[in-house]
Amino acid sequence: MSTKDYLEKDYYKVLGVSKTASKDEIKQAYRKLARESHPDANTDDPKAEERFKEISEAYNVLSDEKRRKEYDEARSLFGGSYRPGGAGPGGFDMGDLFGRGPGGGGGAGTGGERLGDLFGGLFGGRGRAGAARSRRGSDVETETTLTFREAAEGATRSFRLSSETACASCKGTGAKAGTAPRMCAKCSGTGHENTNLGGFSLSEPCGECKGRGLVVDDPCTECNGSGRGKSTRTIQTRIPGGVSDGRRIRIKGKGAPGEHGGPAGDLYVLVHVKEHPVFGRSGDNLTITVPVTFPEAVLGADVRVPTLNGFPVTVKVPPGTPNGRTLRVRGKGAARKDGTVGDMLVTIEVTVPQNVSTDAREALEKFRSATTDHDPRAGLEARAKDV
Repeated sequence: MSTKDYLEKDYYKVLGVSKTASKDEIKQAYRKLARESHPDANTDDPKAEERFKEISEAYNVLSDEKRRKEYDEARSLFGGSYRPGGAGPGGFDMGDLFGRGPGGGGGAGTGGERLGDLFGGLFGGRGRAGAARSRRGSDVETETTLTFREAAEGATRSFRLSSETACASCKGTGAKAGTAPRMCAKCSGTGHENTNLGGFSLSEPCGECKGRGLVVDDPCTECNGSGRGKSTRTIQTRIPGGVSDGRRIRIKGKGAPGEHGGPAGDLYVLVHVKEHPVFGRSGDNLTITVPVTFPEAVLGADVRVPTLNGFPVTVKVPPGTPNGRTLRVRGKGAARKDGTVGDMLVTIEVTVPQNVSTDAREALEKFRSATTDHDPRAGLEARAKDV
């Protein structure tokens, strides 16, 4: 990223958070926006990928305490006086900011050294010792399918991942065995060059060495001089209980390895959950519909109800329970983030027999005669007219 981009992009605005936002607020804002803008969820929107990249870029900076501090310090140097095209009254001399004295010389004094070091760290420059800048590894995406029970209780999954790493043949130099890359003459090994924009200059990746600071004359045949190769590895990770279908889980530090000691990227797992023939989900609660007979609904009964772990429980159906009533069984639902467990919601379904015996029909006729004083439709017509 160029100096100009780093200074002009408002990452707080991209995520929709304040400059004093906590790490949790930043994380919540990123997760919400990432779900809404992910290309897989916006296949008809060609701009979704660009928005997703911008959101990820903002999160990568603001979620890292050190990078966020450097970003805030860099922007605070300009305040409201940053004016492309020159310092002007009340503005800044860009030459001073990049370690160049008022006369264009190399020494900027104590303040210039501090700012030069700051911007060198921010924009990919090399330190005075010529060490390459560490770089965070890229994020890796994969997906997995869980059974309904695994999603509710949690499961361990193995993932075989492919990512970029240093080429095994040239050890990341990009040069053929027996040769070595040379320092780029255009940028003197810094990996960056200054572009004069009439009054100030901006630091950009060197066009000759593409920001590496090194030029390969005899490239490695394995990686064609890129210094990068493919690495395949298998990792095991825990999918937390209570995950729902379509959720995207972030597993920190399990992505591609970083460069020059930089941190690894993150692994994002898109979860698919199979449907269950009996149970359903309502947030952290499991749902189940249990059929009961008419006498059980009228007189009450103790009904055995299956649970997801295979051990049935006895649910007391109160006398006079109507069709569709939901009873709650505590602690038999899906796992929650805090370690507790949701409930199981049992919906009563009163069944009507299609065929009845002669004895059953006679009993029902007696029941009807004994309950003629109860009219469930009383006042229905009157309420229908009163509109």
